[in-house]
Amino acid sequence: MPSKPHVLVVGGGFAGLETAFGLRHLLGDRVRMSLVADREDFLFKPNTIYLPFGAGEAPLHTPLPGPLFRRHIAFHQGSVTEADPDALAVELTDSTRLRGDFLVLATGAATHPQEVPGLAEHAQSVWTPRQMRSLGRQLQNLKENAQAGQHQRVLFLIPPDNKCAGPLYEIALMLDTWLRRAKLRSLVHLTWTTYESGYVQAFGPRLHQVVDHEFAARGIEGHTSAVVDEVGDTEVRYTDGTARPFDLLVAFPPYVAAVDYPGLPHDDRGFLNTLSVTRQVRGHPQIYAPGDAGDFPGKQAFLALLQAHAVAEHITMVVDPTLLALPRPFEPISMCVLEMLDKATFAQVPLEETGDPAHPVRVAADAGDRYRVGTSPLWRLGKKALGRYLPVRFRAGHPFHAGLPWQAVQLALDGMSRTLASPPD
Repeated sequence: MPSKPHVLVVGGGFAGLETAFGLRHLLGDRVRMSLVADREDFLFKPNTIYLPFGAGEAPLHTPLPGPLFRRHIAFHQGSVTEADPDALAVELTDSTRLRGDFLVLATGAATHPQEVPGLAEHAQSVWTPRQMRSLGRQLQNLKENAQAGQHQRVLFLIPPDNKCAGPLYEIALMLDTWLRRAKLRSLVHLTWTTYESGYVQAFGPRLHQVVDHEFAARGIEGHTSAVVDEVGDTEVRYTDGTARPFDLLVAFPPYVAAVDYPGLPHDDRGFLNTLSVTRQVRGHPQIYAPGDAGDFPGKQAFLALLQAHAVAEHITMVVDPTLLALPRPFEPISMCVLEMLDKATFAQVPLEETGDPAHPVRVAADAGDRYRVGTSPLWRLGKKALGRYLPVRFRAGHPFHAGLPWQAVQLALDGMSRTLASPPD
């Protein structure tokens, strides 16, 4: 290990930036750092759910060169075409070859609609801002047709191997509120179908109950254990033989790893096999895979931030053991806010892996009162506040989990979640 080791971070999303800024916060100038990203800005993807309903996109983007320059982190824009695990090196699209003493692969996930016959051709996907804007245009068409007196059918679809269904739940619930405000809800039939055995299955029975109640109160027809077989131009066919018609199909496709790393251990979807607590790639102690690039079954921004924090602390311990008594391991506690436009649901869910492919994560057995779910209009303000706070931190080159600002956020979240949580059944 050189006196000033080089940490090479690949990925400009939640996990990559939190790792980079976290390391600079912990280690100062004890390391040299570089970051590779395929674009020159950070996208706050959780708030793209507002784009179909008329929100502007510009506030969701944070330029990267400035914050990285201020933190003395070299920036390279490009995509990885090849990785050399033994040399801890990557090659980019412009043939640039970069090598580190530590390699952090935070290249995230992508969607693969081609896995479901007809999905790419006939469904509106929700993943990129472009797709969200396209959905917005289709919702405007839907609204105009309803205003003309035409009954419309919107079908929502979660196929197997989608790893983060939450945003589609939000869009379905927001659409209900949006249509009610336009006094058009009676002309639009909303149907929800998911392959999972429960709504937002990974987050346990309390969130399932909230969604089940909301669907019933809002007249949204919901179906669980509905596994898609194929998609036609006017209907979706399921493996149990049923078929459901649609005028608009909105789907969240299956997930795959965004970048393939043939020389590293990975699962059948390309996600890198990691040690749970440190996010080190198995068999490669100087390579880490925080966030969606790794094999933790839940793919979610807050979980990615927690994994990145664990990576930053582990590398810090290796570089200078005097700085940390003991690095904190990755403890999967998901936090999410489910937006509905008229109110929102907050969920804090300690998770554990099961090893069961059908139910890969569940509420941790020792969750106790840390498992909190509550619904209130106040959580809409909380979601908007978090949507402003994190980009401000990244714009300044600071990690999300650090310093007095984060302690204040923790206190606020803890107080609100305790006060607004529904009592367990």
